[in-house]
Amino acid sequence: MELDFLSAHMRNPPLIFRGIISSLYPVPKTCLMLCPNKPQLRNISLFPSVRFNCFSCAALQTIEPNSPSVENPKLQYSFGSKRLSKGLKYGAKERFLILNKKKGVKWYSEMLKDYATKLCLKEGKALHGEIIRSCIETDSHLWVSLINFYSKCGDLVMAGNVFDLIPERDVVSWTALIAGFIAQGYGSKGICLFRDMRGEGVRPNEFTLATVLKGCSMCLDLEFGKQLHAEVVKVAGFSDIYVGSALVDLYAKCCELESAVNVFFSMPEQNSVSWNALLNGYVQAGQGEEALRLFSKMSDSEMRFNNYTLSTILKGCASSPNLRAGQVIHSLLVKIGCELDDFTSCSLVDMYNKCGLQDDALKVFLRTKNPDTVAWTAMISGLDQQGQKREAVQLFCLMRHSGLRPNQFTLASLISAAADSVDLICCKSIHACVYKFGFDSEECVSNALIAMYMKFGSAFDGHRVFSSMSNRDIISWNSLLSGFHDNETSYEGPRIFRNLLVEGLRPNMYTFISNLRSCASLLDATLGKQVHAHIVKANLGGNKYVGTALIDMYAKCGHLDDAEVIFYRLSEKDIFTWTVVITGYVQSDQGEKAFRCFNQMQREAIKPNEFTLASCLRGCSGIASLDNGQQLHSLVIKSGQFNDMYVASALIDMYAKCGCINNAESLFKSVGSCDTVLWNTIIFAYSQHGLDDKALEAFRTMLSEGNLPDRITFIGVLSACSHLGLVKEGRRHFDSMKVVFGITPLIEHYACMVDILGRAGKFDDMEHFIEGMELAPNALIWETVLGVCKAHGNVELAEKAANILFEIDPTAESSYILLSNIYAIKGRWADVSKVRALMSRQGIKKEPGCSWVKIDNQVHVFLSQDASHPRLKDIHKKLEELASKITAAGYIPNTNYALHNVSDKEKIDNLSHHSERLALAFSLMSSNRNSTVRIFKNLCICRDCHQFMKLASIVTNREIVIRDINRFHHFSLGMCSCKDYW
Repeated sequence: MELDFLSAHMRNPPLIFRGIISSLYPVPKTCLMLCPNKPQLRNISLFPSVRFNCFSCAALQTIEPNSPSVENPKLQYSFGSKRLSKGLKYGAKERFLILNKKKGVKWYSEMLKDYATKLCLKEGKALHGEIIRSCIETDSHLWVSLINFYSKCGDLVMAGNVFDLIPERDVVSWTALIAGFIAQGYGSKGICLFRDMRGEGVRPNEFTLATVLKGCSMCLDLEFGKQLHAEVVKVAGFSDIYVGSALVDLYAKCCELESAVNVFFSMPEQNSVSWNALLNGYVQAGQGEEALRLFSKMSDSEMRFNNYTLSTILKGCASSPNLRAGQVIHSLLVKIGCELDDFTSCSLVDMYNKCGLQDDALKVFLRTKNPDTVAWTAMISGLDQQGQKREAVQLFCLMRHSGLRPNQFTLASLISAAADSVDLICCKSIHACVYKFGFDSEECVSNALIAMYMKFGSAFDGHRVFSSMSNRDIISWNSLLSGFHDNETSYEGPRIFRNLLVEGLRPNMYTFISNLRSCASLLDATLGKQVHAHIVKANLGGNKYVGTALIDMYAKCGHLDDAEVIFYRLSEKDIFTWTVVITGYVQSDQGEKAFRCFNQMQREAIKPNEFTLASCLRGCSGIASLDNGQQLHSLVIKSGQFNDMYVASALIDMYAKCGCINNAESLFKSVGSCDTVLWNTIIFAYSQHGLDDKALEAFRTMLSEGNLPDRITFIGVLSACSHLGLVKEGRRHFDSMKVVFGITPLIEHYACMVDILGRAGKFDDMEHFIEGMELAPNALIWETVLGVCKAHGNVELAEKAANILFEIDPTAESSYILLSNIYAIKGRWADVSKVRALMSRQGIKKEPGCSWVKIDNQVHVFLSQDASHPRLKDIHKKLEELASKITAAGYIPNTNYALHNVSDKEKIDNLSHHSERLALAFSLMSSNRNSTVRIFKNLCICRDCHQFMKLASIVTNREIVIRDINRFHHFSLGMCSCKDYW
């Protein structure tokens, strides 16, 4: 039968009945609808005519108890021809209360309260239906009970519908609805409802104010919270301890600690809630020490603290970190019997981990009777943060064996640990574990996965995780950017940065640092300047971390002037900033500036770390500054940094490049354990100083000790084979690179093999080798061929190589000079003139040969035929005196190496005034008789000067060390360490 609903159920049905109908059908009225994200108000008209086929007055039935002995008979509804059975049962006492309507209202309220406590939404709705059927007269207490029930069970739509049906809404009903929304996490909606309440002229009570202040704390709405503070003062609600505690909590969570303290100490009395709120505010603000001082006052006030208070203080001890205070709190927990409580044990584990006492953290963890997921996560996270990555992974395995299910934070910490400790296969198994537990959509887990893959260089997998994310925050983009810093993938960094900006995200300092690193790898200063502009717009130009990245980018791109400007503008410079600018000078061959910067850093009382010292030592190597290098060596010893592999390697390299191979060798032998970099350093040092047998012996020792060689190692080994003329051994080492060690040869290795074959005079084999190269021959190969041709006087092959070089790089000075010298040695002066004319047409000028020595911390530079030195007469006099002794010892000038078309007398005069001879004479005049003479030269020493130096070492009884463009020559007792190898 079809009936009009309104006329079928009398003219004025109970309001609660209308509320139920409005929840089942779109009842036209202003009612509260709950969207997926937050509740909203929707306006609809009031009760239109609705017809129902399935609902009639006859459908309402009364409770029919089966028998007095049955405690809870079933409540039944009839909808047309259907009967629905509800599982609500009542005992004899309850049936009596239902019959007695006066007492029935109270009973319904108590039952609704019970269902709200147990979160029994289904049963509570059934009871609500019975209230409708019983046509009971509803009082304000029952209305509030219904709102509380639906709110606590999470059905805010029904709570709002019930609230809308209340005929006279007072402050209690408003507060009940507001509290319901705030309890479910809708702080902003709670504030909106409070505004509506005030708009209807309802004055709040203390409980309303405390509740709404909690909502302000939840959504960090400080401005509205301050307005409520004024309301509190107006209604004299400040004396209420709960209102005062809520105000303290609001100001503390919004980092207004001064206001929180003022409110706290203005309260007539404080309870543990207000103390805990203020303590937590200090801890959240990172002011652990202030929290400890406040806790001391709390103890003095004889206020009883609970495990929540002590847990909060433990967080402050962890953030400080203050181990001693944390241990005191631990003793208090033992005293009050809360040590093994799950809540406090997690805080203890976290405190000990952050204070670096993983063993103590583990002891607390193991003493916890039934550690939950949070406790396991705290322990795993602590091990990860302290660098014990493998232990963190092992602990996760134990957690799984215990049967506990990890949460997203457990997996995020595990992924972070696995990224630094295990292989990629294990990391992928952890990724599978993430899918198994259904956390693949969690942002923190996905971000950790992206960072993990990027650390392993698996950019494709990292990008795949990134692409699968539905919601990406700035951390997601930063994690992705972190994988595109190396030379092969750096071009992706700027593209990702552009996409990030297109998405409307605001980059932070980590975004800029990653992008600047990509620009530095690309050596793209133009792109780096565009990023710099974004940094200025974001007001991060003064940030020391961003500034350090900018300095690094400009320095690597060769824009040292820009790097200096940024460096001196930074108001705060830490050791990393200084190290970056020092490294920039070193990489730009400005060793003297690097050392001056290092001295300035020390004057500002900043202690160098191992990277600073290593960079400065590299700078000393570049300018062969032995004095500065020795000062740094003493500093290394004082600071205890010698055991660092980078520092030890830089020290050995410094002594080797300053000509002190014996010191370099002694240092190498004093190092306890050597890595590949250290072995490479000593192998190259031996090779540069003509100790090629020792270089090969070092390589054999390196292999026997289980150290694997790399590409750099084989360049040193092949160079040694070339110097010794070991063709077969050189070929064997070259072949072993790919076959034995899986190393693909680079063009430098091919050049070494070309040199080995060419120096041995095997020109046919050399040409066949070049034709069969897997890599296309480039300028380095043909420069090597040209050098070999000069050593053997092979003019025909030299011309072929030179013509190829002229096509590859017409502006390369060395190609013209080498060919010109080959012609000059053969006496083909017409061809020399042609080459010189070709150079002139190309605008190429020959770099003048020069030599320099350092006497009393002052560098003296000499050019060939130099007439600028203030002590030139004394130098010439000393040189003539030395030449007469050497001539008496058997020296005969070899005019073939005077590469000018002049008379023999002029050639002899030119040879006698080469720059290295002038430097030798000055050194003999100015240095200690027993000291080693150290001369540095920008070009290769000629054969005639080489013979002159050998004899000079006899007549002066001094060791003479000359570093030319190719190697070191140690002249002693008429012999040279190079064994006459050019």
